[in-house]
This record gives sequence, C-alpha cells and structure tokens, in this order.
Amino acid sequence: MDDVAPFEDWSAAARGALAVLHSTVGLDLWMLTRVEGNDQVMLHAHPRELVPAGTTVPWDRSFCRKMVSGAGPRVSTVTAATPVYASVRAGHTESIAAYVGVPIVTHSGTLFGTLCGVSSRAQPRSFARHLPTVELVARLLSTLLPEDGVARPPLDGPG
Repeated sequence: MDDVAPFEDWSAAARGALAVLHSTVGLDLWMLTRVEGNDQVMLHAHPRELVPAGTTVPWDRSFCRKMVSGAGPRVSTVTAATPVYASVRAGHTESIAAYVGVPIVTHSGTLFGTLCGVSSRAQPRSFARHLPTVELVARLLSTLLPEDGVARPPLDGPG
C-alpha cells in the first residue's frame, strides 16, 4: 500500500502531482510556483533539472500573470496564435509554444502561485481536454496548502 500512502507533506504532494501530470498529460515541463511581490518563484519542477528550485522570473513578464488576471486563457495550444501570450514571448518565453496554467489559492482565497505546464512544441486543439485534470490537481494542491499559506519546505529539497 506504499503507492497510496499519504504524502509526507505539501511539497511531496506537489512533486508527486507534477510527476503524474508530466507522465499522463504530457508537455515538456511542469512547475509549481509562488508569487512573491514582483517575482514568480519556482518551488518545484518536473523534470527537476530543467528549472532549478528558486529560479525567479519577473511576474509582469509571465504567461501565468496573464492567465491569473483573466487576460489570457488557461490553455494555449499555440502561444504564437494567442495574442496576449504572443506579446510576452520575446526573451525567455519565446521557446514556449504551448502553455497550460491554473492559479493556486490560499484558504482565504488569495493568490499563492500557479501550477503550469509548457512545451516547446505546439499542441493539437484536443489538448484542451486535459484542462479539467490540471484544474483538479491545482484545487487539490490549494486544499492541501497549509492554512498560513506557507508551503514547507519552501523549495525542492531531496526526494
């Protein structure tokens, strides 16, 4: 029954969720982030070696910010064809050809961060069928987030 035993903590659950999304939904990279002031901080990524924990990007240059604000859709199978995402693709995001993202919220309803996946290849329109799964995973991670909104440990550690 080890394969269904509860996770040790929120971070372990997050890492498990990212691994499952990577293997079942696909895409090149799955990330769990936290918004801290003007930065989006990568807490966990799968595969881990693609984005080290603690990596930050400016929140105002993030696809996730556009999604959270409602200016961009939760799924873009071709980011170059989604005007709001095409406008932020210059620089570090130009290699993102497909995107899916969902907010992670605290128990009080404030933004904690995001669950997002990206691909260097555009995806077929049918990829949007995965959005309910990603939304459910995000909601479960929001539910499991400690009441104080502090995920411990804050960054990927061993495991």
